[in-house]
Amino acid sequence: MMIWITTGFEGFHYYKEAPDEVAFLKNDHRHIFHIKVWIQEKEVREIEFILFKRFVEDCIKDGLSYMSCEEMCDTLYQRIRQRYSDREIWIDISEDGENGVFKQY
Repeated sequence: MMIWITTGFEGFHYYKEAPDEVAFLKNDHRHIFHIKVWIQEKEVREIEFILFKRFVEDCIKDGLSYMSCEEMCDTLYQRIRQRYSDREIWIDISEDGENGVFKQY
């Protein structure tokens, strides 16, 4: 059984090795990052939705800007895992709801 929350934040990043066709990505640019996190529940209502969402948002406030979406997933996963170990965790992060990454841990 998995529960999930959604949240987001305004952030900036750049892609230093961007191909010439999208060279503008080499410069700082803004996105609204959309985040969805699923976490395994071992019994019903073991993790309260709102409290888990607040925890994830606190993890984000510790700084995820200037990372790729892939790096954001890995960093967020490490922070969540410190509190909720031995669980399956899935994270989806997108730029403006258009392009992104989904990782299962």
